[in-house]
Amino acid sequence: MSAAQFNVDAWLDRIGYRGPTSPTLETLNRLIFAHAHAVSYETLDIMLGRPPKLDIATLQAKMIDGGRGGYCFEQNMLFRAALRALGYRITSLQGRVVRGLAIDAPRPAIHMLQQVELPEGSYLADVGFGNLAPTCALSLKPLAEQETPHETMRFIDVEGELTLQALLRHGWEHIYRVIPYPRYDAEYDITNWYTATHPQTPYQGNIIAARPGPNRTRVTMYNARVTVRDAEGRAEKRWLSNDQEYHDVLRGEFGLNISDQEIDQCVTVMKAKGTGDAPHPFFG
Repeated sequence: MSAAQFNVDAWLDRIGYRGPTSPTLETLNRLIFAHAHAVSYETLDIMLGRPPKLDIATLQAKMIDGGRGGYCFEQNMLFRAALRALGYRITSLQGRVVRGLAIDAPRPAIHMLQQVELPEGSYLADVGFGNLAPTCALSLKPLAEQETPHETMRFIDVEGELTLQALLRHGWEHIYRVIPYPRYDAEYDITNWYTATHPQTPYQGNIIAARPGPNRTRVTMYNARVTVRDAEGRAEKRWLSNDQEYHDVLRGEFGLNISDQEIDQCVTVMKAKGTGDAPHPFFG
């Protein structure tokens, strides 16, 4: 599907955006913020035995028309199509997730992100990293501390890969290393299939959802645990106690248009295969 076939108006309506659409840095910041708050990160289709498809027609049907969210490949593929339709110049990239790990951990490239070329320079745009996706564009310059609508962030160079960090309660925490080479969509297809089907990834058995909240908060769900964290890293946690609460949270707090049967199936899979309340470095 070409940029001309992408339904920009439907996407703008889905994210509740009514501002200018000229391909500027200001517009990009507004679009990232609006998309992040409207389209939740979630991986429920994987639990339902439906590995995500990355063609734009499917993504539009699911995330725009269907009122669902998605994980990194889905989110950033859809966002990339929207930016291209608006006239932005994009370079597709991948990242090595090091959230909760050593900054130089030998990690595979399992995250999709994109570089946007603007008169002001090259900027990172990423609407698909769940509980720490930047809520505005970030200049791809090392060591510059950059304010976002949520955390303060920066990049530091680690052997030629810029590592994204967020300033949280206990200092700078690293998120992922950016591989500075263009990627082909076939590489995303391979990585998406691996991530969605490998039995050792966390998505097979765990209910995972995230979105930015009001007042610079972020809301994350990992199985029965729902966490609201502020911009400094202070967290309030609560645990769901019955099946109806899963319906209320997924539909209410995460805005997902998902059926009772699908939610019940996810809860059943979680109880059989999930890791319970065990901490996960990516979804703390």
